[in-house]
Amino acid sequence: MFLFQRKGGNFVKRTVEYQGDSGGKKAMNKPNIIICMCDQLRAFETGCYGNAVIRTPNVDRLASGGVRFETAATNFPVCMAARSVLLAGQYNRACTGGAANVCFQNRPGDFNMPEYPYPGRPHLKAPTLPERLRSEGYHTAAIGKWHIHSWPGDIGFDYYLIPRVHHCHSGQLFTENGGPEFAPDGYSVDFEAQRVEQFLKGRRGQTSPFFLYYNISPPHCPLDDAPEKFRAMYRPEDVPLRANVDPDRPLKDQDYWFKVYRWDYRYYNLHLPYTEKLPEGYTLRHLIAEYYGMTTWMDSAVGRMLDALESADLADDTIVVFTSDHGDNLGSNGLVQKGGPNEESIRIPLIIRRPGPRSAACVVRTHVAGLVDIAPTLLSAIGAGVPRHFHGRDLSAALRVEEISAETCAFVETQGGAAVRTLRHMYCLPYSGAGRTLADKPSQFFDLEKDPYQLHNLAGEPGHDEVRHDLDARLRKWDAAVPWMPACDGEN
Repeated sequence: MFLFQRKGGNFVKRTVEYQGDSGGKKAMNKPNIIICMCDQLRAFETGCYGNAVIRTPNVDRLASGGVRFETAATNFPVCMAARSVLLAGQYNRACTGGAANVCFQNRPGDFNMPEYPYPGRPHLKAPTLPERLRSEGYHTAAIGKWHIHSWPGDIGFDYYLIPRVHHCHSGQLFTENGGPEFAPDGYSVDFEAQRVEQFLKGRRGQTSPFFLYYNISPPHCPLDDAPEKFRAMYRPEDVPLRANVDPDRPLKDQDYWFKVYRWDYRYYNLHLPYTEKLPEGYTLRHLIAEYYGMTTWMDSAVGRMLDALESADLADDTIVVFTSDHGDNLGSNGLVQKGGPNEESIRIPLIIRRPGPRSAACVVRTHVAGLVDIAPTLLSAIGAGVPRHFHGRDLSAALRVEEISAETCAFVETQGGAAVRTLRHMYCLPYSGAGRTLADKPSQFFDLEKDPYQLHNLAGEPGHDEVRHDLDARLRKWDAAVPWMPACDGEN
């Protein structure tokens, strides 16, 4: 076996020997791994990706000493599907049967979801990233939002502390290793950050490496359920709007969606009285300003994690990945939330800080990375074998500041079809009728170099034949190569 170790500013291969123990192989000198994933953060709303107004000093700190993928995409822009893809190393159709989020049967339209996973491992049936790491001698732990159909302990986690699926930041209920529910005092974001600090402190001096999957719920709604410091941090008039946002044109069902953003299930499911009326004069700018505040709150939790790594003397021995499950439309092209193959919905941050002394930032501009690529990239980086059932690409060459040989595109699934995102183009084929067969013609085709805000859909126009043919062929080849797992009952 080998891993990559820094020497003279570069990474070199170093042979690693193993000795057996009761848990299988014991990894000697392998780096720890943290995947820190937030929820519903689009890449455009971070300082290191070019936003001059928002304050994300800790994400920016991570990028300043790591590898940042300029163009990264979720492979399915909704919560459960994206998170399943990340841990499974497979496209969503293969690891969940194509489920987007999981809803109760016979209750359509109100977003109801099971509050905890289902027993019996209905999803992620093939060996996962945490299972593969555990076989390499890693202690595996999950802290924070889960929203995967199978329980953490069933797919490779030795320890877990997770909340209910329903989104709230105060009054949240948790279970630790499947034990009785409990509600910690204060905000869940701060409680989870404290438990991450405790976990890292406890790993100091341990000889075996760890894998921590740390999930931070903000900036996902409810935007109103947060400390005043962050809710009021940004003035609506200071918030920059993307060029495809028209603040003077009301969104479809605007009143409803503004309430969903501010109060989430306490509005759309419980209909609590205080959620029935928006603040006077509340506009899209106010909503985005609150989203910015939630993003800075999330960033503060990232900072606590990074500081805890330093305090435990683990920073130089740990690979840190920061990303998001998907983005948020926030009014772009009249859209809200996420779910479609558009830039605001699919573009996410992806930063990987390598082990060893901090080096200058590296920005990868030659490839489109995806969540499905993270698992094989990490396994390759530590010298572990990548399972054949993983669909993602090994992008670990970027961590060694070497040229990447993998294909320069990402494939994105949605409930309505599939798309290919290259450095320049987005090409989407819808499913034909009620089946899973790709249609003959695209529903979306954008030249993102000339039209970065997707204002001019080329799908119904003549021309661009060579590019169309190439994108169409790539997407159909991918579709034919990636199998579907049978869907489970009760899914949509």
